[in-house]
Amino acid sequence: MTGRDRLRCQVRNWQAARREWKAEHERFKAARRAAGGKREFADVDHPGPPPTGFALLPWLLMGLGSFSNLLQGRTPNPWVGGLGLLVFNSLYIYVTFRSFDRAKRGSVSTRVALGLLGLVTTGLALGYGGNWLMFFPLLGLAVGATLRGPWLGRVGLLLTAYAGAVSWVRGGWDDASNIAYATFLSSMVTAAILGLSEAVRELRAAREELARRAVEKERLRFSRDLHDLLGHTLSVVVVKSEAARRLAPRDMDAALAQISDIESVGRQALTEIREAVTGYREGSLATELTRARSALSAASVEPVFRQSGTPLDPQTEALLGWVVRESVTNVVRHSRASRCEITVEGFAERVRLTVADDGTATGTGARGGVGGTGLKGLTERLAAAGGSLTAGPAPRGGFTVTADLPVGVDERAAGTTAARAR
Repeated sequence: MTGRDRLRCQVRNWQAARREWKAEHERFKAARRAAGGKREFADVDHPGPPPTGFALLPWLLMGLGSFSNLLQGRTPNPWVGGLGLLVFNSLYIYVTFRSFDRAKRGSVSTRVALGLLGLVTTGLALGYGGNWLMFFPLLGLAVGATLRGPWLGRVGLLLTAYAGAVSWVRGGWDDASNIAYATFLSSMVTAAILGLSEAVRELRAAREELARRAVEKERLRFSRDLHDLLGHTLSVVVVKSEAARRLAPRDMDAALAQISDIESVGRQALTEIREAVTGYREGSLATELTRARSALSAASVEPVFRQSGTPLDPQTEALLGWVVRESVTNVVRHSRASRCEITVEGFAERVRLTVADDGTATGTGARGGVGGTGLKGLTERLAAAGGSLTAGPAPRGGFTVTADLPVGVDERAAGTTAARAR
């Protein structure tokens, strides 16, 4: 085998390995998507439990030097020093634990305890010096954990200068520079870390809330679509089944025609439900008018259609198609009407659809006005597109539904009616 052949073989092997890696990567991503909310993988993005005051307790070890001086008897007035150490630790624990609760962090009691902590730190530092100066960085930790707002910078600089001055009085320039640097670093870094952690948790909570609202919005859209689809379709099936039952004894051919229509409606309903589930359903006004004519005729209601104005865009037709579907369903199910007029009027900037019937008062009352589930959903759809829907008894009897929409409905608003797959 020549060198060129070996090179070609290596290239082919590399390409095969690359394809295999890609396929494995796609399988891994598919498995993660299939896991969904019940993740089978380690959730490295989970922040874990929120931090508490226990995170700042280990820093109390910085006071071991002063505690050692007490045990070895190198501290004058040891009872005073021991009492001061106990008071400092108690105040430090009290302040740090309350600093992780937003409501308690800004309370008066927390600020008073922080002030007392500063006085105790100053007294111990001036009284003993040496290792007791290390309480200033601990005071900086408590200040950084408690003051995470706009005042932190000023307070941190003042505390740094104050700690440096006290340390200079007790130990000279070397102690002053070290203690001042440690105090500034502890206060600023603590505030930065805790503030960033809190911001990340708030952002993550906001993201989860947005995801929850998106799921609720999609669930509402699907429930509206399912109600409108099944409500209309089942009403047509019931009406045509009753017509077939009445016609069967005297005209079998007409009854078979109604049964054939039922089969056609059922097949169309299956298709529409699949499209609604996948989010691709786009209504058509012409299709809904044709179905309305068939449903009204089967229910012994005379259909009258009138349309004027310029042609409509697909999004506007989709919304008006939903109005026709729901309104005709209500006419067939509730109105006991003998005539139904559907009028579409196109103007320069708006289009109006009116569905009016001559049903009885009992029938119209059964529809419940705009408070019904279907008409309420239509009201939400049209409002999202900048339109409006009014429904109620007509002055001369019957029931009237009027939909008003702007010409050229925004596709994003129409997506609330037939959401496209994203």
